[in-house]
Parts: sequence; structure tokens; C-alpha cells
Amino acid sequence: MKKPNILFLFADDMRYDTIAEIGDPQVITPNLDELARSGTAFVNAHIPGGTIVAVCMPSRAMLNTGRNIFHLQESGKSIPEDHALIGETLQKAGYNTFGTGKWHNCKQSYARSFNHGDEIYFGGMYDHWNVPMSSFDPEGKYDHEINDIQDPGYGNFMYPKTADHVSMGVHSTELFADAACRFINDYDDEKPFYMYVAYMAPHDPRSMPQKYLDMYDADKILLPPNFAEKHPFDYGLKYVRDEILLPLPRDRKQVKENIRDYFAMITHLDDTVGKIIQTLKDSGRYEDTIIIFAADNGLSVGQHGLLGKQSCYEHSIRVPFIMSGPGIEKNARRNGYIYLMDLFPTLCDMLGINKPEGLDGISFEKMIHDSEYKSRQVLFSIYGDKVRSIKDGKYKLIEYKCRDLRKTQLFDLENDPWEKFDLSGREDLYPKVLELRNLMRRTAEEWGDLESSEGKRFWFEYMKVEDDVSGFGQG
Repeated sequence: MKKPNILFLFADDMRYDTIAEIGDPQVITPNLDELARSGTAFVNAHIPGGTIVAVCMPSRAMLNTGRNIFHLQESGKSIPEDHALIGETLQKAGYNTFGTGKWHNCKQSYARSFNHGDEIYFGGMYDHWNVPMSSFDPEGKYDHEINDIQDPGYGNFMYPKTADHVSMGVHSTELFADAACRFINDYDDEKPFYMYVAYMAPHDPRSMPQKYLDMYDADKILLPPNFAEKHPFDYGLKYVRDEILLPLPRDRKQVKENIRDYFAMITHLDDTVGKIIQTLKDSGRYEDTIIIFAADNGLSVGQHGLLGKQSCYEHSIRVPFIMSGPGIEKNARRNGYIYLMDLFPTLCDMLGINKPEGLDGISFEKMIHDSEYKSRQVLFSIYGDKVRSIKDGKYKLIEYKCRDLRKTQLFDLENDPWEKFDLSGREDLYPKVLELRNLMRRTAEEWGDLESSEGKRFWFEYMKVEDDVSGFGQG
């Protein structure tokens, strides 16, 4: 039996609740809404966090290698040849693989992953209207460079950027969607295909065609329940780029405008998702294609007084995750915990492919067919050498260590999903704090955190500084 095609649509900085059908009804996402109705939404999909400020780099490496954050090289900047990749593995299983959009890891890993490609961007964030792009190189060298201008805020000088052209005046979201549509329209091989369409949106700078901005009125935007003018304490983000995009304390009007722009970028992206899926239908391949939509990390946009993703709050570590296609239940929801890195072994199980060695991800293939099945019981997340968290379903513990600060937070996620009320100071819950601390330490050891450079700094300093909840009521 011929294996199904796979279309993987991957957003950048898109929070878990920014699809109206499964989240915030303020966001206009008709095509993603329809995708959710046509398939299964995994509403507890997460990332393990990030070892660096650019959380998206390790997140994308974890997705594509199925390895946890401490088993990457250089936080995912480079991916060694002995680390298997999804695209590479699917090629060996008889797939043609196509990659377009953002590739925030090394050029060599892109070349190993895809035997077709178009409009490739090697890098992180950039001006959406003037992205330096690379054409597909059959030899996989990608040794072409153009001179780029460094952000004037950091010094007005030139440096080389991997690219061979700049499509000026065309938004990145349109470029990547058009490349995907061309591939579908031109495809004439009997082999199944795997398409990786990695958007740069809705990552800032927040720009989009005006018509999408006109769909929203900033004055009518509702702030999230956990909006705050500032975070209750400083844990080392004061000079992180994301956090200086708006002044402190956060102004409600400015945050509403920021959310408007964020939503408008998502609506623009949603439009192109519809375009790609319609092209797939017109080609006659829709019924034979598994469609996956996900994002590399979330974003706060005013929640808890933050603007970025350098935290272990739900808005930063939870991401949208939808699967649709043959064999996948329609209009269904799954509440079990999964990580993005679990997709690799899951696809192997779904397609009957042997799993490569070295995968840390756990297959959730059984969960696709059984709503009661749980592939994971707890979720562990980190940010650099400053934050660690663990959650067991009902409760979530977050521990901070930065300079002389040691801070603990405990949230009851069942009754407080917005993480507004820190319960770590309640004497009756102190046994739960201790239980989760022990669980967090054991999980950190299992993952290799204690041997990582970030983990060594966190745990060494964490054990030195006085426990902030030992006297209760101080959490």
C-alpha cells in the first residue's frame, strides 16, 4: 500500500490559543478552524523550552531530530551527521522531501533533509518584505552569500548572509506559500512526498498586508486575564530583545495594538494555509495527504508582563498542534501531553518505518486512535540557566534562579489555567511543592540537564540560595 503524503505547516512564535476553533475567538482563522474540524487537535502540545534567548533554534532542532534539548549540539545551531533527521529518514523510506521557508539550523542539515526545495531562508528573524533567500542547491553546498546590513541599532556595518537573491516587496508568508503551491502543482512522481513549509510569521517585526490589519480594531481587543504591567520579579530578562519592544510598565493601549498586529499576521498566515490546502485539493492529492500544523514556540504579548517566549509559562511553552488526513479522527480533541520532538517517532509508527537510534521523543501514535491514552505523564521545561518547571496534570511548579534570586511558583492549572494565582506560599500545599521539586530533579537527571552547562549553573546556584517558600506566605 502506498504511504500517504505529508504536508507539515510550521508557524513561528504562534501561541497555542491563537486558532479560534480551539482557542481565542478574537483571532480570525477560518482555514485553521476548518483544519481543526477536519482532524484532531492536540491541545496539550508543548516544547521543552530553550537553552538560549532564540528559543526557536533548539525547538526546531528538537522537532527535526527527535532529541531532547540537552542532546543537541550548540543548542541546535549545528546538527551532527549521526543525528537522524525527519526528512532524511523519510527519504530512506521512499519519500521525496521538499523544504521551503525558515531553516534556523545548519545548512548541512537542510541539505540532508530535502531533495527538493524553493525559497529557503537560513536564519532567524528578518524583515518579512525583504528576506535574503536561497534557491535549492542539488549539491547541497549553499555556499553563496550576499552582503547584509546589520540592524542599525546594533551597528551599521555589512556582514555576509547565506542567500542568492532577495524577493523585495513580497511578504515571506506569501513567498513560502507560493513555493509550496508550485511544488504541488508541478509534482508528477509516483513516490509520496513530505513537504516542510516553515513560516517566519507571526514572529516580529510585525508587518502584513494592510487588509489584514484592517480586520482588527485595537480598542476592541480583549486583554488576556493574566495581563500584567510588569512581571512580579526580575529573573534576568531586563535586556532581552523581546522584552524591550515595549516600555515598562506595560501600557494597555500599546499591548492591545501589539496583540492586534500579532493576530493580523496570524490571519494572513491562515489565508495562505487555505491557499495551500486548496491547491492540494485541486491536485487530487488531498485525500491521500496527512496535514500537520504546529508552531516552534508560543509568545506572551503582555501576559505576566512579558512580551517574549523566554519563560516556562503556558503561553510560552504550549503550541498549536493539529493533524488531519487518512486514519485521523475528525473534529476530535486530545488532552494528553506531547512534545514537538515526539512527532518524529510518531510518524515512524504511523508509516511503518523503523525508528532511528538516538530518539528521545515518545510516539503518541496510539493517542491518535485512543482519546484516553497518555504517552507522557509529566512535562519538564526549562529556560537557559534561569528557570526550570514541571507539571503533572493538575499542578505546575516553576523554579527560578538568577543571581541572588531564588523564587518558586506553584499553579493549580485545573482551576487557574492562566497561571494568575501563585500557591507556593500555602502551608497545606508545601508537601506538593516538595513532591514536584523531587520529581523535577529526577526528570532533569533523566534528561541530562545536570550534565549540561546550563543545568550545572542552574542547579549549583539553585542549591546555594535560600528557599523562598520555606517560611510560607512569601511565594
